[in-house]
Amino acid sequence: MSPSLTVARIAARQGDVFRELRTASLREAPYAFGDTLEETLSADATTFDAKAALNAASTTSTTFILYTEGHPAGLIDACFDDTLARRAFVSDLWVAPAVRHLRGGELLVNTASEWLALGGATEVYAWIADSNRNAMRFYERLGFGPTGDHRPTARAQNQWETQLVRHVTSASAPPAG
Repeated sequence: MSPSLTVARIAARQGDVFRELRTASLREAPYAFGDTLEETLSADATTFDAKAALNAASTTSTTFILYTEGHPAGLIDACFDDTLARRAFVSDLWVAPAVRHLRGGELLVNTASEWLALGGATEVYAWIADSNRNAMRFYERLGFGPTGDHRPTARAQNQWETQLVRHVTSASAPPAG
């Protein structure tokens, strides 16, 4: 029997779960995120409590947590930027290696995209490190394509990332265009 996967929006009281998953993601794939493991480990628990509380209630940013058999196994952030265009982004996707084959990453991206579409997004963007070929292929399989925008990564100015985009519609919202 294969484990069941579910995704839920982070709850205000889940700062400890958020910290646990962020730490695990940085231990396993430090090259894929803007934060460092050292920054995360040195951050006070109240930092994660505050982030969980904010993302549980915000209409512009949130975190979704992947569960397998009720245990946290991944996460993704979703947000609208604060520009006039109010572009929608997914970021900081991570799924525990032991459950990646179960398509939890796809479930996280699709859930986050649906939340963004319900908020009015017709396009969802993601910045992916050029050196992270697995992530690039993963997002392309989900219908993301390059926008043509590139920039140095936040952690290493000699490394680059590419912006990807996919069009989305919500089952509860009218189709775009």
